[in-house]
Amino acid sequence: MKHKTCFHCGLDSSSSEIIYDDKSFCCNGCKTVYEIFSANDLTCYYDLQQAPGATPKEIEGKYNFLDNAKIVENLLEFDDEKTQIVTLYIPHIHCSSCIWILENLNKLHTSISASIVNFGKKTVRVTYNIEDFSIKALVKLLSSVGYEPFISLDDYSVGKKNIDRSLIYKLGVAGFAFGNIMFLSFPEYFQVNGFWIEKYAPVFRWVMFTFSLPVVFYSAQDYFISAYKGLRSKILNMDVPIALGAAVLFLRSTTEIVLDIGTGFFDSLSGLIFFLLLGKFFQQKTYTFLSFERDYKSYFPIGITKIFSDTSEASIQVYDIEKGDRLLIRNEELIPVDCILIKGNARIDYSFVTGESEAVSKQSGDKLFAGGKQLNGSIEVDVLKTVEQSYLTQLWSNDVFSKNKEDGFTTLTNAISKRFTIAVLSIAMISTLYWLFIDSSKALNVFTSVLIIACPCAIALAAPFTFGNMLRIFGKLKFYAKNASVIEQLAAIDTIIFDKTGTITANKETAIAYDGLKLSDDEESLLKSTLRNSNHPLSRSLYSLLEENDIVTLDNFQEHIGEGIAAKHNEDSIKIGSAPFVGYTSETATLNTAVHVSANNQYKGKFTFYNQYRQGLSTLFNQLKKHYDLVILSGDNAGEKENLTKLLPAKTKLFFNQKPEDKLEYIKHHQNSGAKVLMIGDGLNDAGALAQSNVGIAISENVNVFSPACDVILDATKFNQLYHFIKASKSAIKIIKWSFALSLIYNIIGLYFAVTGQLSPVVAAILMPLSSISIVVFTTICTNIVGRKLK
Repeated sequence: MKHKTCFHCGLDSSSSEIIYDDKSFCCNGCKTVYEIFSANDLTCYYDLQQAPGATPKEIEGKYNFLDNAKIVENLLEFDDEKTQIVTLYIPHIHCSSCIWILENLNKLHTSISASIVNFGKKTVRVTYNIEDFSIKALVKLLSSVGYEPFISLDDYSVGKKNIDRSLIYKLGVAGFAFGNIMFLSFPEYFQVNGFWIEKYAPVFRWVMFTFSLPVVFYSAQDYFISAYKGLRSKILNMDVPIALGAAVLFLRSTTEIVLDIGTGFFDSLSGLIFFLLLGKFFQQKTYTFLSFERDYKSYFPIGITKIFSDTSEASIQVYDIEKGDRLLIRNEELIPVDCILIKGNARIDYSFVTGESEAVSKQSGDKLFAGGKQLNGSIEVDVLKTVEQSYLTQLWSNDVFSKNKEDGFTTLTNAISKRFTIAVLSIAMISTLYWLFIDSSKALNVFTSVLIIACPCAIALAAPFTFGNMLRIFGKLKFYAKNASVIEQLAAIDTIIFDKTGTITANKETAIAYDGLKLSDDEESLLKSTLRNSNHPLSRSLYSLLEENDIVTLDNFQEHIGEGIAAKHNEDSIKIGSAPFVGYTSETATLNTAVHVSANNQYKGKFTFYNQYRQGLSTLFNQLKKHYDLVILSGDNAGEKENLTKLLPAKTKLFFNQKPEDKLEYIKHHQNSGAKVLMIGDGLNDAGALAQSNVGIAISENVNVFSPACDVILDATKFNQLYHFIKASKSAIKIIKWSFALSLIYNIIGLYFAVTGQLSPVVAAILMPLSSISIVVFTTICTNIVGRKLK
């Protein structure tokens, strides 16, 4: 058998190949996938990612390796035999137009339900239905619109890819041609006369034409391909005016040389492409340097309960999870990692991942995917893979859970970019027609200058970079917003509603006293086991303070939101919650929160909670009262009303004995009256209110409150900084408006010089990328100044 070295890493295929089937193999050195046309002769293989000169037949079979189930399994993040999720590395992502196209793939194929772009990492995460679609079809679709993914199987760690040097090569070719064409054009520039120059002028012009060919057909090919595929897919992207301008320059110049009526504009053409590529190169470097990727691995507060070999339990942060760990997943908690079910009754809701709310039952030994939510008590699982924080944030940002919360500003930006492109084309056409009648020699320069100078990249990048940097700054300060639109919504709120227990009270400082009949050992064990299943703040506080008891596996567990918990083990049953829920009807008024207990339908007693309010609560409310309507909605009784009246501003509205549905209806009523509501709660009990509000904030004390019902997770230690976070959100909106104004001023000035024929295409090509970079730098500096005021 003959062998060749890998095109990428140089290893000999005889020692590095991993045969997947008789059609493909993967280099063991760099994990590049190759296609084999002859199973007995590896000299016939070609690189699937870089197949120069491949024939149409080869291109058709280029993605056959994606028919291999083993390869596809390594690429997928999620697969429930109905819905699949995959993240693909797209090297050609370079501007906001790319983001718009890739995040609207559902318009190109109905099987695609969602696609999210990570601009910094150049990846797109796609969710699709596999009934009449596949990853192979997805890759072909992406390739057809000009965004061919790069696929490597090095445990499919996105971002650890071979460096794409194609832009550097194209930039080098354009620069070389530009320099030589400029040199050959000197006699024309300075109108040098002479027999030798005049005699050989046609030769020089044909040499310039020759130098322009690699510029047009190699260096500029991405613009032409992107424009063509965009138009074929009925998408008007920002490469259309650039490709149109370059094509007109080339055709006009070629016509002049062929007819020997002039020198053409090959210098302007090559300079245009060179400076566009140079701008793209510096944009990539700038965006890499100013990376706003939210990396939660060092500070994300969400925790999970780890079970040690001695059966002891401890709360750990999710990034500390290791393969082989035993985890406890409580009722309504999210599964943070791929794992195997070991113990308990699993009923998993994968709507966080797929958007479909149908829960599935799993048996011991079944595999559970990250992102599922347990709905039937607690379960114990063994970890298969460590957590990827970016995956959790992608789940959290799923559009399925924000249908009622408008992403208005992002939509406005996209609309501006699209309409701006149409306006630019219209201005270019009208200006060209005008100059054809006034001075036809300027018409071509006017046409190309308008197309280049008025690129809407600067406008389109203002919001993403402002919000991106604010998300990064907020994250470092333990205020974790799930996406950019949250910042806009937060800046617009005028009403703030607080839950009481677990929100303005500190669970860790709560004192608990028991009043009632002594519980037997079996009852204490059942109580402890039942509380262990629940994620409610009161349940967690009580669970942590009870003495050690044997944990038993419950036969039945039901958590009634806003009322209590019911559980059963063998012949014993228990209820924990409000007095009516456990069947106790003779309760007298109390000034403190109480949790009642009944065992086997016999009332046992109550645990009374003596709350401590969070530090800085009074100062925070005094800051907020000047700008917002403040409301306390509590599910507890009015026993705390006197204390809260003394502690909070006089105009604060207090409502007690509010059920979860009461809170939701209260928010809905105010929204119908035009109010923009911010709801701050503790997660589970307030899920409906958090989802209904314009912005929902869940307070976290290192418990797993992760839920798409909220828009922000706020570390409890930063609760007193809430006013400053809202104020910073308002500042971010001002920064974007100033960026829009600067972009508009730049475009108006540029268009004036372009339309009046005073701006050459080369100068326009230099100014266009500089405007984009200047906007990015402006927004970054301004948001960093705002961030320093928060610290």
